This record gives sequence, structure tokens and C-alpha cells, in this order.
Amino acid sequence: MAVETVTRERVEARLDDLVRENRFLIAVVFPAMGAVLLVASAETLLPGSLNFNPYLILFGTLVMRLPLVAGVAPLVDRRAVLALGLLTVYSYGIEYVGTTTGWPYGAFTYGVDLGPMLFGKVPLGLPVFFFPLVLNSYLLCLLLLGRRARAWFVRLPVVIAAVLAVDLVLDPGAVALGFWAYDAGGAYYAVPWTNYAGWVLSATVAVVLFDVAFDRAALVERVQRCEFMLDDLVSFVILWGAINAYFFNWIPVALGGLFFLGLVRIDRFDFRVWRTVPWLGESRS
Repeated sequence: MAVETVTRERVEARLDDLVRENRFLIAVVFPAMGAVLLVASAETLLPGSLNFNPYLILFGTLVMRLPLVAGVAPLVDRRAVLALGLLTVYSYGIEYVGTTTGWPYGAFTYGVDLGPMLFGKVPLGLPVFFFPLVLNSYLLCLLLLGRRARAWFVRLPVVIAAVLAVDLVLDPGAVALGFWAYDAGGAYYAVPWTNYAGWVLSATVAVVLFDVAFDRAALVERVQRCEFMLDDLVSFVILWGAINAYFFNWIPVALGGLFFLGLVRIDRFDFRVWRTVPWLGESRS
């Protein structure tokens, strides 16, 4: 047991170092390049095999998730594994119901290959796409709310609202790219309001499970000490802000701006990252 603990601590420490030493690359370069490649794919400007290449999409997503994974890794225990397992089953299940019945998000079909499909209906990488959106929102709200986050009746509704706001940014950009399309269209950038009703349901389940999964005090302490833990949210703002701006989806751009302001407010949109990149003119201190 002691050997396993030491090995885990070493792996976690190395992952921390990897992310810390490559923050600019992970949090800025990858999402910026991702936005360029996705827009170029939507405009069919790339060679056929590179247009919306599912393995490039998954690889880029996994790289941008590294700061969150490294940040939360030391806090993952048996309770967290159980809760994440339940959330995985729920995510696959509700997505399968959604793709086959149209409930609760509204009838939609995938237009882009997002990698291997479970039962031919659900992207196997769904947890990689969905879980971080919820956990990033949870962490952001814990820091913004401060002591008020101790009350569940304040904490949970605020986080659920933040997750909903994330999808108000994400879905219009994804639909514009052609990732998926709603059969009946919708009033909000071709997205139906039923989709957001479905997101309230899924966000509630996910937020409650994350709330149960982790020791909140330990989570707050970790995110306060770990300067890069919310870099995945920085990547989200850059990636989907750029994509939505390209398609003139200005409301999602503005909502992304609110997340940017929230990150600045808690000193997590770290402009110092730009000044510690040797090829931008200054050496690391």
C-alpha cells in the first residue's frame, strides 16, 4: 500500500510539472489552433482525411483537459470513482435515449464523427467532453461564491446555472460547425429551447454527483493552491469564443466573455503565462 501511495504521488507530481511547464501551449495554443482547424474543417479547406478528423479532435480535447485532470487527481478516492462511474452510466444512458427518442434535448443527429460510437449512437468519448464542463463550472462557482458556497441551496443552483450557460456558449458553435443538428432547428442559433431544458436535468444530476464525489473543503483548497487547475476553462473560452465569433454568434461570445471575467476575478485567467514563454520575448523566471 505504501509503495502504491508513493507511486501515485510521483505520477501526480510529474503530471503537475508537465502541465505547469506547458501552460501556454495547453491553455492557449491548443484551443487557438483547434478553433482554426475546426473552422477550416467546416469550410472544407483541409485535405479530406484531416477535415474533422476524430482522432485529432479527441487528442486536442484530452490535451486541453490535462490541467483539470492533474488538478483533481489527488482528490480522487473510492467515493469519487463510484460517483464518476454512476455519472458515466447516466451520461451514456441519457445520450442514447436522446439520440433514439429525441427526449430530453430534442431530436438531433450527429453530423461529425467524434470517434468510436457506443451502440452506434453515443460517442464513447462523451465523458471526456461532458464531465469537465460541469467540474469547471463547479470549481469556478466555488471560488466566486466564497463562503456562500457552504450552503447547498446557494451552491447547487448557481453551479447548475453556470453549466447551462456553458451550453449556451457551446451548442451554437457546435451546430454552426456541423457537429450535430436539431431536426426542427431552434430559435437560439438553430438550437431548440428543449435542449436547454434537457441540460438543466443533466446538469442537476451531474452537479449533485460531483458535490457528493469530492470533499468540498479539500477541493477548494486544491484549486486555490493549484494555479493551473482551471486552465481547461481558459481553453473553453478561447476555443468556443473564437468559433462563435467566426460565425457571428454574438450572444454566445458575450456569455463566454462573462466566464472570462469570472476567471479574471479569481485570478485564474493568468496573463503572466504569456510573459513566461521564451519565444515570446522573455525567459522563465
